[in-house]
Amino acid sequence: MDRLTNTIRPYAWGSTTALPALLGVEPTGEPQAELWMGAHPGAPSRVDRGAGERSLAEVIAADPEGELGAATVAKFGPGLPFLFKILAAGAPLSLQVHPDLAQAKAGFEDEERRGIPIDAGHRNYKDPNHKPEMICAITTFAGLCGFRSPQASADLFEGLGVGSLKPYADLLRAHPEEAALREVLTAVLTADREQMARTVAETAAAAAHLGGEYATYAALAHEYPGDPGVLAAMLLNHVRLQPGEALFLGAGVPHAYFDGLGVELLANSDNVLRAGLTPKHVDVPELLKIVRFEPSDPAVMRPEGDGGEEVYEAPIDEFRLSRFLLAPGGAPHVLPDGAPQILLCTAGSAQAGDLALTPGESAFVSAGEKVELSGNGTVFRATVVV
Repeated sequence: MDRLTNTIRPYAWGSTTALPALLGVEPTGEPQAELWMGAHPGAPSRVDRGAGERSLAEVIAADPEGELGAATVAKFGPGLPFLFKILAAGAPLSLQVHPDLAQAKAGFEDEERRGIPIDAGHRNYKDPNHKPEMICAITTFAGLCGFRSPQASADLFEGLGVGSLKPYADLLRAHPEEAALREVLTAVLTADREQMARTVAETAAAAAHLGGEYATYAALAHEYPGDPGVLAAMLLNHVRLQPGEALFLGAGVPHAYFDGLGVELLANSDNVLRAGLTPKHVDVPELLKIVRFEPSDPAVMRPEGDGGEEVYEAPIDEFRLSRFLLAPGGAPHVLPDGAPQILLCTAGSAQAGDLALTPGESAFVSAGEKVELSGNGTVFRATVVV
């Protein structure tokens, strides 16, 4: 079992206080957006087995079956199938979607063939993997997830009383749902930039005046003035998770996170297609290939369990998220030992084998290693389904 040394990613949307508060350290004044746990090449965790720190990716590559187990390697290959994060949003993240596995492989191979550098700003596919993900709230956590019904979005547009929004509302009412959503998103993202900036400014002013459910869009326009993502956001469901609640996001589902601290577990990928709310590259034709134009209600999840391990069920095998609410004096939980796992403490304290974990600290457990978990706090467990 290894204590992990993890990297914090300083993206501009990150909170300046949430991660320092969790870790019990002084804020630096700079945004701290994501703490990564795992073996993704972008920021692999580090372990020390007595000869100095090494990348967890290197440790796994040296003995995949020993670290991951034969069943995991047979099913997913010789790399850790998931990436675990703590996400601390202080401002809206980009409105985005993720590709499915076939799309990711095709897109990655195409960009490799065209010689686009992996770190190029206009590169869409950083790896050949899909990126289903789950976000579980540590604090109240707000964001967008999936399309509303076109009729509901048309009502929202019309309620602002902005003349330049009327064509979008008319389109939403005039066509079958999938066609309507595709037409309006395409129209918003391909509109003349100067004209769109004026429309977003008028929308923001009306939203600020009306308040209520419109306040979100006024805030988005304040963060991203003139950005077409403000109008695109009005096509999506607004979601507010309470601590312990979660969302699963499959391929092609548009989403954005606004504010809060959460645990995020995803397939080991960094592939993102952006639709707005960002100064970064937006590849509209590629995005429209990936988006699934299907209205749906966000399925807010709560863990299922009977006082032991509480599981967040998801239709994916690359990762499995569960939670332990540890109480002092309780019997230790003996963890299954057939697959790799990462344990993350988010509150109180925990004893995992011979490692003591406090909030923000984590440990990697190799397949075949038996661990007992006890303490007085909250521990999230990330593993795979084999």
